[in-house]
Amino acid sequence: MMKHQYLVISRGKWDETATPKDVQQAIDRFYAWYEGHLVSGRMLEGSRLHMDGKLVTARGVTDGPFAEAKELVGGYWFIVADSLDEAAALAAENPCLDFGLSLEVRPLEQAKAMAKETTNETPDAWRVKAELASS
Repeated sequence: MMKHQYLVISRGKWDETATPKDVQQAIDRFYAWYEGHLVSGRMLEGSRLHMDGKLVTARGVTDGPFAEAKELVGGYWFIVADSLDEAAALAAENPCLDFGLSLEVRPLEQAKAMAKETTNETPDAWRVKAELASS
């Protein structure tokens, strides 16, 4: 079976009732867990995200940080697995989950984008038209 890559997005904030010492111990366990899986090939490198940022649109560039991203997305990495279920099971072993963080695991789409395909970027109105046409 061919292995697939899954993006893991770290979200949330540390549990404010936890002590900094407990959180640091979880972070230390995370890095040992993460680095072991990098060596084994079950994970690919990612990174924490800096709080600064810019939003780039057709209207121009706006300074960040943006509350939605800053509060929700702390970093990312990749898991290499046979299935989404396997990738999620591996992500569920992350020691930081016990201290308020959550992880979003998403398969990487290998196909090139096409406007006629339903994707994350497809407007709702297009989806409704496609559903009506197929029924």
